[in-house]
Amino acid sequence: MSKNYEIDNIDLKILSILSRDAKIPYTEVAKKVFVSGGTVHVRMKKLEEMGIVKGTTLSMDYSKMGYGVTAFMGIYLEKSSLYDEVIERLKKIPEVVKIHYTTGNYNIFIKIHTKDTKHLKDVLHDKIQYVNGIERTETFISLEESLNRHIQFGV
Repeated sequence: MSKNYEIDNIDLKILSILSRDAKIPYTEVAKKVFVSGGTVHVRMKKLEEMGIVKGTTLSMDYSKMGYGVTAFMGIYLEKSSLYDEVIERLKKIPEVVKIHYTTGNYNIFIKIHTKDTKHLKDVLHDKIQYVNGIERTETFISLEESLNRHIQFGV
C-alpha cells in the first residue's frame, strides 16, 4: 500500500453503505458505487491497513436480552495520573461497554448496560466504587436512544 494513499469519494461512499449494513456483499456495494467488486475489496483492505476500518461488529438490542437499563457515568479520579490503572480495572467489568477519557467535569465517561436499576446499583456499589483511584461518580440513566449511527459521507 502506498503511504500517500488518500481517501476519495468512492472510499467514502463504500464506508457509508457498509456502515449502515456491514453484511452487504461487496458485489452489491460495487453496484451502488459503480465500481467492480474487486475494487471494493482492494479499497476496504487499504482502509483496514490504514486503521480506518477496524473490523466489523454486531449491533445488538440489549433490552431484548434482558438488559433494560443503559446508563452513562461520569467518573472523577483522585489524580489524573491514575487514568491507565483505572481504565484497566474498568475494562474488567463486563457491564462497561464504552470508556472515554474526557475534558470538562469528568476525567472518564463510561457507558454501561444493566438488567435493571438494582443491577445498576450493584455494579456501581460492588464493582465501580471499589476501583482504586476513583474519587466519585455521577450516573445518568438513558430513557431512550434516539440516534446511533456513523457519519454518512456524501451519500
